[in-house]
Parts: sequence; structure tokens; C-alpha cells
Amino acid sequence: MPAARRWAVAAAVGTLLAGCGSDGSDGSDGGGAAGDSETTEVKAAPIEPARKITDVKGETVATKAPPRRVVCLVALCDDMLAELGMTPTATNSELLAHPEFLGKQKAGEIPVVPGGFVSPEAEAILSHKPDLVIGLKDTHGKLAPALRGRTVFWPVEPRSWQDSVRYLRDLAALTGRTEQGRKAEKAFRTKLARAEKTKSGKTSLIIFGSDENFGVATPGTDVAAGLFPKLSRYPWKSRGVEGSYSLEEILARDVDVLFVETLSFGGPAKEKLSRKLAGNPLWSKIPAVRNGEVHEVNSEVWAKGRGTRSLSLVLDEATAALK
Repeated sequence: MPAARRWAVAAAVGTLLAGCGSDGSDGSDGGGAAGDSETTEVKAAPIEPARKITDVKGETVATKAPPRRVVCLVALCDDMLAELGMTPTATNSELLAHPEFLGKQKAGEIPVVPGGFVSPEAEAILSHKPDLVIGLKDTHGKLAPALRGRTVFWPVEPRSWQDSVRYLRDLAALTGRTEQGRKAEKAFRTKLARAEKTKSGKTSLIIFGSDENFGVATPGTDVAAGLFPKLSRYPWKSRGVEGSYSLEEILARDVDVLFVETLSFGGPAKEKLSRKLAGNPLWSKIPAVRNGEVHEVNSEVWAKGRGTRSLSLVLDEATAALK
């Protein structure tokens, strides 16, 4: 399944991971990455500096010196740099404007790569003289020929929190910020281990979209959703097809707590997805809606961040809502 959520709205926005779900007819919790049913290991192994790494997806990345000028084409990059005490030379993400990152004022000082997420301009990227460019494999892989020989391009493809941790460790090794990387990993693992000890008996679900044609975030393809089988019942699995979903499918799951990611096209959304869905008579029949447990969340963090700092914020918000 491709890394980008393949449905009409998300493809246009181009910022989210795959979120295809199943009908969940077996009633089981959604599957995720390997180890989701296991207790999270809190210990974070030491990280050694390296000039060459092979990442979790088999991509080999080598730099002549620790990269200092990093251009981020995907929010995971911004998240990792923040965890390592660095800022990007340029970015096309709005993640850093979140108060738990840089805040709007400081984030506004970082140059924005023209062309948006889907079509960032190669020459504009190179004008920042980057040592390293990090982008999403499916979306930005086409830039590789234009960047080759002029900078180092690292295509990432996170689909689980374990992937995100591995990417963080590899970037820490390349930049030489090994202790910062280890501390960030341990802090995230500690928070996740604490959360899973108080796993809720409630049923939860994450949906995303900009209009009534919404999608469902799926463990195994969506990084944030991959945390949820550790936090609650999450009755959704990938059915291996693309497309939008119906409220009938959601209603059939008896969802107690619903998290909603409203997407937008390059500007603030005019109306929250939950408000739009409220026009459907089935919406009010969902237990989460009846009980006031619909939570509109920050899509920059929940859908796009995918790094350990973003996922820590997801854990904070989710565990509070699931009590």
C-alpha cells in the first residue's frame, strides 16, 4: 500500500499516510506494526555517530560530515530535528508553528520551500545549499535525479512508531546528536509504556478528511493510529483498497471516542469535518457523538508529524480523552 493516503482529498493535500480500513467484520482490534501486542521496552540503546546508515526501509544514506543544513519536505523531518535540538534550513511543513515545537513567531522565520508538499521546487531546495534533504519516498522520490550530485536526498517511508524511532536514531547518528536522540527515544518509550499500562476498555477511531468523503486511519499504515491498539480497542484493519468510507461503517463499530482530523487545502479549514458530518442523520446515532466524545485534533501533529514529539502529543491527548 502506498505511503500517501490514497483518496481524492488527501491526495490533493498530499500530507498523510495511507489510511485504508476494513469492515472489521471479525470485531477484533485493528492490527498494527509487529510488536503492538507486546509491552513497550523503555530502554533506549546508545547511538553511535556514523557517516553512513542503512535505514529501516533499506535506504542507505551517507554524508561527508555531520549535516547542519537540512531541508525538510516532510513533517517527520521537522519533528526529528526538533528532538535533536536543531531547526531546518527550510521546510514546507506547518508543524513547527505548534507551541510544543517553535511556536508561530519563530517558525515564521524559517524559509518555506515553494511548490507545496506535492511539488516542491528542486532549484529552490538547492538554493539553501543543504547538506541533507529529507522527503517522503512516494511523493518526493521524483526529485532524486535533480538533487543527485548536489546534495544528499533521504527518502523516508514511516508506517509505524517503530519506524519513526529508527529514523530518529539514524538522523541522530548522522548529525552526531546521539545523546539528544537517545533521550528523545527514551522519553517517548517511557510515555507509551505508561499509557499502555492503563489501556482503556473504550472503542476509539480516528477519521480524517475535509468533507463528507472521509477516511479512516489504519494501524500498520498510519503512524498515529498504530499507537491506538495499545491505548484502547481500535476496531479497524486495512482492507487493502482505496476509497472513502460511510457513517454506516462507523456506526456499526459502536465507537465510544472519535478523533477527527480536518484537512485543508493550503489554508485554515473553513469548517471542521465533524460539523460537516453532523448534517448526516446517522452521525447523531454514533455513541461518541451522543456522549460528547468527538475530539477535533490538530492534523499537523496527528496526521503529519509522525515523529516522537508529535506522537507524544498524540498520546497525551488520546489518553486524556480515553479515561
